[in-house]
Amino acid sequence: MATLHILSHSPFADSRLASCLRLLGANDALLLSGDAVYALQPDTANLQALQLIPASVALYALDEDLAARGLQAPERVSAVDYPALVELCTRYAKVNSWL
Repeated sequence: MATLHILSHSPFADSRLASCLRLLGANDALLLSGDAVYALQPDTANLQALQLIPASVALYALDEDLAARGLQAPERVSAVDYPALVELCTRYAKVNSWL
């Protein structure tokens, strides 16, 4: 069963991103929101880890949170707005929010 994983905490504050990456299934997706978009900062270990995820795993980031932090989504990551976030939640069988 494919799962949409939603992260909102900074990857520099705790190990949620690393834990999530270990649990991603081949058809899962990862959405970065809030401070989790800091994982997309250039030249960081977090971005490198995200770029090593198999292509079958979709990567998303909320465009509003990227803009608020002055970041851009790298080529591998699709920026989405809130209506697209809602659609993503209906596309996957399960949604796991990493609180």
